[in-house]
Amino acid sequence: MRTVKFGMNISLDGYCDHTFSVPDEALMDYFTATLDNVDLLFFGRVMYQMMFPYWEDVAGNESGTPAENRFAKRFSEIDRVVVSRTLDAGDARTEIIRGNPAEALLRLKQLPGKDISVDTVSMLPELLRAGLIDEVNLVVHPVMVGNGRPLLEPGSLQQNMNLKLAETIHFDSGCMALHYRKK
Repeated sequence: MRTVKFGMNISLDGYCDHTFSVPDEALMDYFTATLDNVDLLFFGRVMYQMMFPYWEDVAGNESGTPAENRFAKRFSEIDRVVVSRTLDAGDARTEIIRGNPAEALLRLKQLPGKDISVDTVSMLPELLRAGLIDEVNLVVHPVMVGNGRPLLEPGSLQQNMNLKLAETIHFDSGCMALHYRKK
């Protein structure tokens, strides 16, 4: 069975947003490395539309830093599934799923292949409750923002999900990557 890895950037006060920080070269290289064994990206519509076509454009134009270009190339070549009721159609690499996210991810998890990367906060509680998340990768940025979308809304889980710390990486920028696995 494939491993499902959830990954997200968060502030020190627990909010998820891609506007409070600009990753440096080392952090971009870390993000690229997290995709080494991934052959499927699983998104909600909002995150998908934030990431595509942006990273495909960077890959095609090589308009980023060298580290951003490496990430963009790797990220853009991975197949993706988007859970959405409103997107009309995907491209050759994108499948749109209109049904239950947990059922869809369970089906995908049981198929042969490499790891699945889940990068969406909106479906996280449902996927955690269904027991589908095997690893959690958080990059904590040294900033407090005071508002935004929390990683989890209060009351969104009925029980704790206990994890085991597998790895910690400290970056010169002050960011810290925390990699956890299910116990």
